[in-house]
Amino acid sequence: MTETQLDFYKRIAHALALQFGSGCEVVVHDLESADPSHSIVAIENGHVTGRRLGDGPSHVVLEALHADGAQLDDRLSYLTRTADGKILKSSTVFIRDDDGRAVGIFAINYDITVLRAANDAISWLVGTEPSEAREPEPIVRNVADLLDDLIEQSVELVGTPVALMTKEEKVRAIRYLNDTGAFLITKSGPKVCKFFGISKYTLYSYLDEAKNGEKNA
Repeated sequence: MTETQLDFYKRIAHALALQFGSGCEVVVHDLESADPSHSIVAIENGHVTGRRLGDGPSHVVLEALHADGAQLDDRLSYLTRTADGKILKSSTVFIRDDDGRAVGIFAINYDITVLRAANDAISWLVGTEPSEAREPEPIVRNVADLLDDLIEQSVELVGTPVALMTKEEKVRAIRYLNDTGAFLITKSGPKVCKFFGISKYTLYSYLDEAKNGEKNA
């Protein structure tokens, strides 16, 4: 992002935080940062998620770093959750340059924990049958937690404990990690190798197999 863009979005973030109060976190991520582990360049009410200036990317940011920036769509009004259990209503808007490339992210995370509890209580009192609940997406505080969460999701996707996984299932898990941008995280390779009980050479082999599988799909 240019200095002019960053200054503008910092002022917008400050205005929104004052408008909606201490429960409204507003974050600006720089997608062109030299170090993706420190993508937050502006934040208001960081106590909502426990993050601060210089902290790392969320799931959405990591996916944006891995994907084609021109193909990314804004995500509006979806649920997320923090490590300490807060439920947030979030919106993610991509900041673009003159060529349409995504160069940053402007995100709003509004704490609706109390409001949601009140809404659930009212719905239970006046409703006739339970409604289907959407599982909130996690918001992590640092890249180490983010990598742990992505590894956990890869195991859930496969549906088999890592100790019982076949080679094909490990390749599928590695493909998921690659698709979600997990390997953009510094020193992710050794941690993934240790978790899946494979060598660095085997990891590269699985990555090649996963990428070739995508081309042939």
